[in-house]
Amino acid sequence: MKTLYLRNVPDDVSAALEELASAQSMSVSALAVRELTAAVAFRRNTDIVWSSPDLGLEVGDIVEVVRSGRDR
Repeated sequence: MKTLYLRNVPDDVSAALEELASAQSMSVSALAVRELTAAVAFRRNTDIVWSSPDLGLEVGDIVEVVRSGRDR
């Protein structure tokens, strides 16, 4: 694994990370790794969605099919 050093982190961001980490009994480093991992996964998922072909499906139709499957 690599070590990542962050510079110029705004004071308010640093304080918020410390507060969140403390509330979850985590180190700031562990919290930052978790959040960065989630951000990368979100970006990858977004890229996959936008690069997928348009199948002409409406969101309402998808929701209807999902709900009908749950009602069985």
